Amino acid sequence: MLTERHLEIFVALAEEEHFGAAAQRVGITQPPLSQGLRRLEALLGVRLFDRTPEVTLTEEGALLLPHARAALASLTELRAAGAREQAGHRRIRLGLAPEVPRWLVADLAATPARAGVESRIGVETAPTATLLSQIAGGRLDLAVTVHPTVLDGLSAGQIVLFPTWILSPAGDSRAASRRLPVAVRPRSEAPAAYDLFIDTLASRGRRVETVVVPDERAGLALVAAGQAVLVTADRTLTGAGVERREATDPALPLRLRVVWDGQRPGARETEDTARLLTDTLTREGVA
Repeated sequence: MLTERHLEIFVALAEEEHFGAAAQRVGITQPPLSQGLRRLEALLGVRLFDRTPEVTLTEEGALLLPHARAALASLTELRAAGAREQAGHRRIRLGLAPEVPRWLVADLAATPARAGVESRIGVETAPTATLLSQIAGGRLDLAVTVHPTVLDGLSAGQIVLFPTWILSPAGDSRAASRRLPVAVRPRSEAPAAYDLFIDTLASRGRRVETVVVPDERAGLALVAAGQAVLVTADRTLTGAGVERREATDPALPLRLRVVWDGQRPGARETEDTARLLTDTLTREGVA
């Protein structure tokens, strides 16, 4: 395989016209330089230098030299461009739990730019348990997750509460709605938060039945069909055949917080971004 080192050896020897000087220029000894040259000639299928009595380019070598120089120059410019890009634009990998309301997603994604942080942000939506695993594995920098949850040594910001609404079939009395199952996401996505939600519902002495849905759209469909009720922090979620009321009896706030790995390289910058995201949450929430 043709490598950058092969090209460096070729150009250095062409310009120095001496094996020892060329080896010193590329930072190796003369035997590896000679081996590299032989490999390059074998790869190209041509002889590049006449070696007696002096080191001079063959006709084929002279024809190929400008191309080798251009290739090395392109590689140098590529690295320089990458360095400029890295210096000027930090990449932020942000995870969002599906419970994060749609109206809040854009606000969170715009937070670094609004604060003057030059960055490219990538956003991924996944359950809280998955987000925590991805942060621990270095695949995400930060995540907005539901609370409570087991952090296993990860760092976390302030817990912020968001009001929720109960969506029920239009025309149903509260008593009728209480007999319907509650549409919920799978417990495995955030076990501690799920248990707190169910325990809070049960604190009024109600027997809580649930129906698992993949997302709030599916839950909304069940509500409209008269088959379930749904608790949501999305203040825009509604539809035909659906009534909304604020969830105050009992209060069922959505609890969100920013999580990151404070032990990883670059944790200081990540913590600064986490603080900005937490500020956005607190501005929009009630905590």
